[in-house]
Amino acid sequence: MTSFSDLLTITMNPVQVILTLIVGLLMGLYVWFIYKKTFSGVMYSRTYGMTLVMMTIVTALMLMLINNSLTLSLGMVGALSIVRFRTAIKEPMDIAFLFWAIGAGIVLAAGLI
Repeated sequence: MTSFSDLLTITMNPVQVILTLIVGLLMGLYVWFIYKKTFSGVMYSRTYGMTLVMMTIVTALMLMLINNSLTLSLGMVGALSIVRFRTAIKEPMDIAFLFWAIGAGIVLAAGLI
């Protein structure tokens, strides 16, 4: 029988974590670069581009943390279920880039590079 503390034990290779975060940064910058080059809206937002980069890194980090722990993954689902976007995203393409950044983070965290 496993105890509660055993469920919270996370074993990750620090080199792999750092490598994943660096590749996540590079992939996030790539998504931002493509967003910047293909943007055709009225007003370009530099902060949205930085959000794409951070979304890739944060998604990869969070999924690496909950990868091996059922307890943490259930807690994360509960926490994320109450989070929602406070601002409306006006351009449909912005949502596509947001999903691209999140998808890149998921792929990195799963080790499917």
